[in-house]
Amino acid sequence: MSEIDSEAFGASLAIVGQACRFPGAEDSTAFWQNLRNGVESLHRASAEELRAAGLDPALLERPEWVPVVGRLEHSDCFDASFFGFSVRDAEILDPQQRVFMEVAWAALEDAGHVPERFPGPIALYAGCDQSAYLFRLIHQPELVAAVGSFQLFLANDKDHLTTRTAYKLGLTGPAVTVQTACSTSLVAVAQACQALLTHQADLALAGGVALRMPDELGYTFTEGSIESRDGHCRTFDAEASGTISSSGAGVVAIRRLDDALVDGDRILAVIRGFAINNDGAHKVGYTAPSIEGQLEVIAEAQAMAEVDASSISYVEAHGTATPLGDPIEVEALRQAFTADDEPAPSQSKHCGLGSLKSNIGHANSAAGVGGLIKTVLALQHRELPPSLHYRRPNPALELERGPFYVVDSLQPWTCGGPRRAAVSSFGIGGTNAHVVVEEAPAQPAGDSPRPAELLVVSAKSASACGRASTRLADWLEAHPELALADVAHTLQVGRGEFARRRSVVASTIGEAAAALRAEPEANRRAGDPPPPLTFLLPGQGTQVLGMAAGLAAADAGFRAEIEAGCAKLAAEVDGDLLGLLLDASGDAERARALDQTALAQPALFLVEWALAKLLARAGVEPTALVGHSLGEWVAATLAGVFELDEALALIARRARLMQSMPRGRMLAVLAPVAEVRELLREPFATELTLAAINGPSVCVLAGPTAAIEALEAELPRRGVMGRALRTSHAFHSPMMAPAAEGLVAAFAELGIEPRAPQLRYAANLSGRWASAELACDPRSWGRQLRETVEFGANLRPCLSAPGLLVELGPGTNLSRLAERHPERSREVETVVLMPRPADGDHYAQLLAGLGQLWERG
Repeated sequence: MSEIDSEAFGASLAIVGQACRFPGAEDSTAFWQNLRNGVESLHRASAEELRAAGLDPALLERPEWVPVVGRLEHSDCFDASFFGFSVRDAEILDPQQRVFMEVAWAALEDAGHVPERFPGPIALYAGCDQSAYLFRLIHQPELVAAVGSFQLFLANDKDHLTTRTAYKLGLTGPAVTVQTACSTSLVAVAQACQALLTHQADLALAGGVALRMPDELGYTFTEGSIESRDGHCRTFDAEASGTISSSGAGVVAIRRLDDALVDGDRILAVIRGFAINNDGAHKVGYTAPSIEGQLEVIAEAQAMAEVDASSISYVEAHGTATPLGDPIEVEALRQAFTADDEPAPSQSKHCGLGSLKSNIGHANSAAGVGGLIKTVLALQHRELPPSLHYRRPNPALELERGPFYVVDSLQPWTCGGPRRAAVSSFGIGGTNAHVVVEEAPAQPAGDSPRPAELLVVSAKSASACGRASTRLADWLEAHPELALADVAHTLQVGRGEFARRRSVVASTIGEAAAALRAEPEANRRAGDPPPPLTFLLPGQGTQVLGMAAGLAAADAGFRAEIEAGCAKLAAEVDGDLLGLLLDASGDAERARALDQTALAQPALFLVEWALAKLLARAGVEPTALVGHSLGEWVAATLAGVFELDEALALIARRARLMQSMPRGRMLAVLAPVAEVRELLREPFATELTLAAINGPSVCVLAGPTAAIEALEAELPRRGVMGRALRTSHAFHSPMMAPAAEGLVAAFAELGIEPRAPQLRYAANLSGRWASAELACDPRSWGRQLRETVEFGANLRPCLSAPGLLVELGPGTNLSRLAERHPERSREVETVVLMPRPADGDHYAQLLAGLGQLWERG
C-alpha cells in the first residue's frame, strides 16, 4: 500500500480513541449495538419504583406527569482505589466526576496512549452539569462537621472536573473545564483541537458528563418547555414536543493526524474542520436558537475543512425535537449546504439527518460528544443508524427544499467519495459548535506476522486482573479478524502497568483467547521495587547447530547482532559461523563442526551477546552477571570491561589457542567437593585437575583422556555418579597452560587494555564479584582459562535473597545448577530463554520468559 498523503488533509486531527457510558450502554460497543438496532434507552418508572423513592404512585395517573428519565446504570459504583481515593474522599466526590474519570481513563486505553508512556503533554477539555449531589451532602450535618464545607464544595464544584482528573491521571497539558450548557462537550472537542494545532499538547482528551440522580424518576410536563409531552424525543417529526433529560459521559482522544500516522495509531476518524461562535443578540430571547449564529458556525467549520458541503452525506443534528429548535436548525443547515444560485428543488436527497437524542434523550453537557461518538462509530461501521420516532416530517422543516432526508432506518452508508459527516451542538445561551469529520484514511498493513506474540494484562487487584483477562478473551473471540501483533503491541505499550499481572504467549487469536480464558485468576504480583535480576551466561558445551535460527527469523534486531558479529569474526574464524548459527539442517558433520572449540566459543559468545541486547531493547537490564568460563567473557563485555570488537578478537584467539592444545577429556562428578578431592589422590594426583566447582556436590574434573576414562570406570565401584562431558580438550587444567600464556600475549599484541567493570559480574577465579584489579589484569584472564571455575561460589550471593536468574544461552544447565543449589532461597526464580532441542520454538520460549520477567516487575 502506498504511503498516505497527509497534506491532502491539511491541518487535520485524528480521533484515535473514544469511550462512553450512556443509558443502556456501558461502553462504545454496546452503544453502537443499541444505535444500529434502534433501541430507545430511556427508563420508564413503575409504581413500585415511585413508592420506593418516597413518591406517590398516584403521580402515574396525572396526565402531566411523565415517568421517563435517561438513567446511567451503576453510576453509584466507583473504583476508588484505582484512582487513589480513600473511601471518605470518594464518598463526597460528585458522581459526575467519578464517572468522568473512569471514562477518561478508558479513552486513553482505547487510544493506546497512557500518560506514563506518552512522550508529550496530554491536554484535557471537558465540562459537566451542576452538581445535584452537593445539595444532598450539605443536608447531612454530621458529614459536614466531619469533612468541612470547603472540602465538600471542592469535591463537587464544576471547576475541578478537569484539574482533578488531570491530577489523578498524570496529565501535564492544559486542563480546562468548559461550561456552555448543552454544547459543552462539543465545544470542548473544538478547544482540544485548537490546543493540538497550536502545539500546546500532543494528545488531547475532550468530552463531558451529565448525571441524573438515581431517584429522579420523571418530570412534570409544562407546555412550551423543552421537555417532551409523552416521554419520547421525536426529532424532526410532526408530533415532536421536546426532549427528555438524560445522563451520559463521553470522551474522545485526539492527536494531530501527521503524528498519529507516524506512530501507527489506530485512527477512528479524521476531524477536518471545527468552529465555535455565539448567537449574540440576534434572536428572540436568551434561550432561543438563532439561524444566523448556527449558519455562521457551520460555514466556518466547512471553510476550515476545505471540503464542499455537497460531499457531506450525514449530519448528526443537535435535534432537541422542540417546535422552534428543529425548524431553525434545519433552515441553518439548508442555507449552509445549498448554493445561492442553485434552485432548491433540484437538490438530490444525499445528506441524512439524525439525532442521538431520539435514542437516549438529552445528555446536556455530554450531548455533543455523544453525537460525535455516534458519528465516528457510524463511519467505522459504514452504516447510518436510525433516528427514532420519525413517522411524518414536521411541515415547518420544509424538507422538500434542500438535500436532506431523515434517516429513519438502518442503512448502508454509501456515497461517491470519502464518507464525511458533520456534528452540531447548540447551547442554551447561544454558544454553538460544529465539527466536520471524515472516515479514517486507509493505513499501511503491519509487518509480517511473527510465529508468536506476548499478550500482557494487568490490574490493581487479582480479581480485576482475572476479569480483564476474561474480557480480553471475549473481545478476541468476537474479533477473529484482528492482527495478533497489533493486539500484543497495544497491550504492551498502550496500557498502564499495575501490580497484578498475567502474560500469555500465542500464535493465533484463537490460541490467545483460549489461553486467557484458562485460569484467569492465575496472575502474579509484580515486585515493588522489582527483585534483583541476574543474567546467567553458559560456557562451552551448550552449543547446538542452528541455535540462533528461531530468534533470528522472528527478531530483526537479534539477527542483525548475529550477522554483524559474524562479519567482524570473518577473518578470525575458519568456517561458516553464520551458517552454523542460522541453519539447523544438515548431517552430523555440520554438528561436529560446531563442536570445534574454535567455532563453538565465538558462536556461543555471539548468541549470548545478541540475547542480552534483545533484552535491553525490551527494557530488561541486569543488576548482576554470572558467567561460566566463556560466559564470564560475555559478562565482562556487558559490564564494560571490553568493547565488543575487543572481546570478539580475544575470544577468537582464545578459542584457536585452546583447540590447538593436546586433546583431553572432562568428567562431571556428583559428589561433595571434599570427596572429589579425595578422588584426585594417587593414582590420579598428577594427571587430573578439579576444573570446576559448580555447586557443593557438583564438580568437573579434567585431564588426559586415558586418566579420565580410568576414573570414570572407578566411580561406580565407589558409589559415585559421573558423566563424561561433550568436550575435546581438558579445559581449566594444566593442559591449557600454553594457551593461557598465548592469550596473555594477545592482549599486548592486539593493544587491548581492559577497563574497570561498570556492572557487577562474577569472577570464576575468585568466586566473588570481580574487582577492577582482577578485571583489568590480562594475566587473570589467562589464569581464568586454566584454573578452577568457582561457579558454585559465584552463585551463592544471588541465591540467598529474592531475585530472578535469567539464563542467556541455549539449554538450561546453569538454571538447573541454581535450582539444585542447597543455599537457594524459595523466592529465587529462574527463567530460561533458549530451551533445547535446537528445533524447539525458541521465540515462543523467549516471549514466555519476557512475560515472566514482566510479571515480576
